[in-house]
Amino acid sequence: MQKFNPSKSYAIGRNEPNHYQREVFRMADSESFVTPCPFSRGYHIPSTQAWRWLSVFSLYRFMLAGAFALLFFLGTGPSLLGQHDPSLYAISSCVYLGLACGSAVLLFSRRPGYGFQVLMQMVIDLIVLTLLMYSSGGIESGIGTLMAVSVAAGGLLAGSRCALFFAALASLAVLVEQVYADLYHAFPTTAYTYSGMLGASFFTIALLAHVLARRAERNEAIAEQRTAELANLQQINEYIIEHLQSGVIVLDRSRHIVMMNASARRLFRLASTPASLAALSPQLLRHYRRWISDGGNEPAVLRTTEDASVHVRFSQFSETDETFRMIVLEDSTLINQRVQQSKLASLGRLTASIAHEIRNPLGAISHAGQLLAESADLSQQDLRLTEIIRDHTKRVNRTIENVLQISRRTPAQQAKIALKPWLEDFIKTFQKEQRLVECPFDCDLQADDMLVLMDAGHLNQILNNLSTNALKHSRGEGARIQIKARYYQHSPCIEVIDNGPGISDNDAPRIFEPFFTTSSSGTGLGLFIAKEMAELNQAKLNYEPLSEGGSCFRLCLPDAKETMIEI
Repeated sequence: MQKFNPSKSYAIGRNEPNHYQREVFRMADSESFVTPCPFSRGYHIPSTQAWRWLSVFSLYRFMLAGAFALLFFLGTGPSLLGQHDPSLYAISSCVYLGLACGSAVLLFSRRPGYGFQVLMQMVIDLIVLTLLMYSSGGIESGIGTLMAVSVAAGGLLAGSRCALFFAALASLAVLVEQVYADLYHAFPTTAYTYSGMLGASFFTIALLAHVLARRAERNEAIAEQRTAELANLQQINEYIIEHLQSGVIVLDRSRHIVMMNASARRLFRLASTPASLAALSPQLLRHYRRWISDGGNEPAVLRTTEDASVHVRFSQFSETDETFRMIVLEDSTLINQRVQQSKLASLGRLTASIAHEIRNPLGAISHAGQLLAESADLSQQDLRLTEIIRDHTKRVNRTIENVLQISRRTPAQQAKIALKPWLEDFIKTFQKEQRLVECPFDCDLQADDMLVLMDAGHLNQILNNLSTNALKHSRGEGARIQIKARYYQHSPCIEVIDNGPGISDNDAPRIFEPFFTTSSSGTGLGLFIAKEMAELNQAKLNYEPLSEGGSCFRLCLPDAKETMIEI
């Protein structure tokens, strides 16, 4: 069975009845088909199934030949065996047994082909059974009825047309034996009527064998189709569970981990699946025991690292089956993302109305201040007041622009970004926009093949805000900003580091709050916007003080190499 590929379309529906076999075995990727004989065009049997059927028939022939020989030579069989011509019966039964053994050898080596071996065994059966029938007293011995078994087997092994051919050969053999016996007066009476009835029964059995064979083929094809469908569905389910954003852990009654998907391993920073829940997390084991004893379904909060937590839900598959239980782990980042989207939607409607109400009077104040500043009768003190009006109206207008920027922001359009070339382009663009003579960045790109899943516009604005703040707070005229790209706790991260005075311990918890700023000229929205945009992309933006002074802002991004299915 092929491994599931999400880019490939799988045929899972029912096929037309006249295409059951070919389509079913195509889906199951089975062996090639065999065509038993030239007369049965369009009748194809899967190779493994065909040889298995022929093996069963060969075993029957071997047992039948052995019975004929043993019963005759031991003298324990019916008295009619070989009663007309014992020598012919002895030779025929021994030859039949030897040919059955030889057929088994050819069957084991599968040389010659399937169709030739079927035809050979059928012809041998018809000839030898005719000789045994003649040597045992003719049609009245009843041995001729065994030809019906060979004819029926021919219908299963070689198809309807070959079955009719074998029925014709069997009828002809019975008729020739009766004509020969009549010409040479081998038996006291003739049995042409019985010969004709036996020949008619051969054709009837051939037709019935064909009908039964087609019905068996249809049922087996349906069973194979259902097997292929279940296998495909199982692979699809495994693929979906393995690539879900939510972590999934399945436990047995002994708390051993039966399955743990990639998201669950990523949340716990694991490379492989542990054997039991106790080995995974003692804290999660305590929550699980509490759920078992209380029987509630309230979600628990589990902290995996210092800056990450997950919401945990427990469930069992059914009320009656307690064999397996499931734990669903929801990354708090995803929950925050949904909260942020809802919050920003409300904020957008609010800011749109506020901007309309504030901008009009703000524009009137700014225009009046400009006209007042153009008056020739103003003193220096009054001119200074007009400058204050102009500066603060600009500051209020800039605040409104930043707030509107939040409300206008569209949902994240995430795409795969090769981080190293993208950062190199960002540094060049930032230097041109800031009109810097020299590049202020010291780059350390440790992973050349780092691939992230991020909205390029959002990433550009986040780094632009962080770099602008770092440039503003760096010490000295030749201030340098370090920008690093590396893996941190199995996630690709970008670090922006400055050599400024850093942020005090009292202010550090509030730096991502809206309108919080320590600068007299700032609006307090730059870091807030950067944090919001990061969470919209399931990224994490954190501040980390440095022991040698300065600030480090670390942006951990989703890894594009880990395919996730969002539901």
